[in-house]
Amino acid sequence: MHTLGIMDEELRSLTERLRQESGASAAYDRLVTTGDLDELAEVLVAPGQPLWARELAAFRLGLARDRRAFESLVLLLNHRDPERCVSAAHALARLGDPRTARAAAALATNELRVAYALLPVRLLVELRAPEAVPALITTLERRLRPHDPYRRVALACVEGLGTLGDARARQVLNEALAHPTLAEAAVRALALIPRQR
Repeated sequence: MHTLGIMDEELRSLTERLRQESGASAAYDRLVTTGDLDELAEVLVAPGQPLWARELAAFRLGLARDRRAFESLVLLLNHRDPERCVSAAHALARLGDPRTARAAAALATNELRVAYALLPVRLLVELRAPEAVPALITTLERRLRPHDPYRRVALACVEGLGTLGDARARQVLNEALAHPTLAEAAVRALALIPRQR
């Protein structure tokens, strides 16, 4: 399966990690090489499949823009293992499923899962969906509380709002200026938002 640049790198990293997880089994070799999308989709619904097999099948289906991967990829996007989240975000960005942005926004704004919000936030920025700006504003507002431990999530929101360049973000970015760890990024983000005439 030949893809370009970053795709190659992401695929290589994923296949190497999952080869080790699988013990380089025959089942792993089959899932890496098969061109049969139905076979990959079957792995997602068959009982007793190991996590590495589900992840590999979902990733390959996502790259093939097969929407049967959607639910599995969303679950992996919210996984406690950051490498699985990265792979899932990568595949979801390429899947082209209209439900993706809504799911990413729900994950980004879920306070009970804020420790895992970094990749959903980045995915929303990459998708540039209508849900992105409101979700990032909500998530960032909550991170501006004193002693909030999720600085990386806050920083991703600040940078993402700058990238999206939406005037609705101006107020929360101005509030972020008061936080030393976010101030520099907030200045840059505010500079990217077009001035209102």
